[in-house]
Amino acid sequence: MIPPPLPIQIFILLFAIVLHEYSHGWVAEKCGDDTARIMGRLTLNPLPHLDPFGSILMPLLLFFSRSPFIFAWAKPVPINPAKFYNLRQDLIKVAVAGVSANFFLAIISALILWLIPARSTFTDLLYDSFNFSIRLNLILGVFNLIPIPPLDGSRIVSSLLPINLSYKYEALSSYGFIIIIFLFYTGFLELVIWPIVVFLHRLLLTTF
Repeated sequence: MIPPPLPIQIFILLFAIVLHEYSHGWVAEKCGDDTARIMGRLTLNPLPHLDPFGSILMPLLLFFSRSPFIFAWAKPVPINPAKFYNLRQDLIKVAVAGVSANFFLAIISALILWLIPARSTFTDLLYDSFNFSIRLNLILGVFNLIPIPPLDGSRIVSSLLPINLSYKYEALSSYGFIIIIFLFYTGFLELVIWPIVVFLHRLLLTTF
């Protein structure tokens, strides 16, 4: 895969992580919690969502270290579970919403690839950009399903565990990012994520 120019990569990355967080807030509001709207986070404007490390430093480190994949995250959208209609079910819905947004973008990008006409300089750029969007959004979706707090996968697991185990599991949140960084530098994340992303990427390209 030939990546598009860096500005296009940055735009696609920002849009993907912002839509991910917006989806959390939108579904939370549907479940009775308007905290994201009150805090000014129910917006597609990237500025309120950007996290200095997760949105800027981490993707830059991955880019300059020539990592085969790039991922990032934004500041988590604030939620107040006390406002949810059904606490455990709604926590799962909110967690799944962000991942679903990334998988949805990957599917839409694959559909657009299918609609791109005969190759030319312009359509080559379009093809490379939407192909990059497929892979990036698959990486973000699969990455966020890893059950390490505070990733979305951990919220799903926590909501399915008995209450006493759930509290103990969530206590790992204080060490979550340290664990993620450790797994990244040991190559474990790449070992887990990459085969799944490659499989889903090929599946989307052959399906549409």
